Amino acid sequence: MKARKLGQGLEVSTLGLGCMGMSEFYAGGSEKESIDTIHRAIDLGITFFDTADMYGVGRNEELLGRAIRGKRTGLVIATKFGNVRGEDASFRGVNGKPEYVKAACDASLKRLGIEVIDLYYQHRVDPETPIEDTVGAMADLVRQGKVRWLGLSEAAPQTIRRAHKVHPIAALQTEYSLWSREPEDEILPALRELGIGFVPYSPLGRGFLTGRIRSIDDLESNDYRRNSPRFQGANFEKNLHLLDEVNALADEKGCTPSQLALAWVLAQGEDIVPIPGTKHVKYLEENAKAAEIRLAPKDLERIDRAMPPGAAAGMRYPEHGMRTVNR
Repeated sequence: MKARKLGQGLEVSTLGLGCMGMSEFYAGGSEKESIDTIHRAIDLGITFFDTADMYGVGRNEELLGRAIRGKRTGLVIATKFGNVRGEDASFRGVNGKPEYVKAACDASLKRLGIEVIDLYYQHRVDPETPIEDTVGAMADLVRQGKVRWLGLSEAAPQTIRRAHKVHPIAALQTEYSLWSREPEDEILPALRELGIGFVPYSPLGRGFLTGRIRSIDDLESNDYRRNSPRFQGANFEKNLHLLDEVNALADEKGCTPSQLALAWVLAQGEDIVPIPGTKHVKYLEENAKAAEIRLAPKDLERIDRAMPPGAAAGMRYPEHGMRTVNR
């Protein structure tokens, strides 16, 4: 798989692998299949792996650590801090205080079983702590050799600019897909002005853009998407209709809707590296082939007409989740 450059000289594979669903939020799968999926990703030339300390309350970092043991060379391991959860998995809030940043980093290094984190993100911006203080602590970790590059997640343009003045930011991670195009307005222009790479999470719309979810009953009872506004009631029905033209174009191009959706994200710029998540080898292999698809200008225009910015019905998260997004 070819490489792309984010910011500050950070080079990664064209597609990364999001590991969140291997430990929580989505039903199904097993640890063995998750590790098999990570190993297959490495075989396919994927070098960029994304986790966070909150996923599975640390279990996801431990799983990724076990999977990459003996395979670390050449990999770019990204993890995140800031969303604090209790041992009972309850959400305790967002913490960007300097002392917490450093403690969280040490804990992540231990769980991952590595000596340095390649890309360390602030998962959510702490409204109670100046971003300068948080990024200052993150910069200390770089100087100490515990972290190589710094990132932010779900940060507003003005926050990104303030952070970048303290220490160069290599990447911003934010939701971006055919049905979540908000970053196009202000975030992407700001990133390109500053030379910061963009890492879209949920580039398949939390699985919706795969075309495999046609009813809320297709989701297991413990699947967190059942609480997502876009998967509920009239919103879900409206969003299904948006897929019709996308599915038709995928058929014409001889690819799956997933591959078309990922190819669209990749076509938005060479500084964009999506991290679709899966815990199944067959879906990983399907996603990886998206890097080979080329969309002509007429294809992109047709997709824009089918799913223009703002077309999706419903918020990205329930209201309590949207309150953690820096805007």
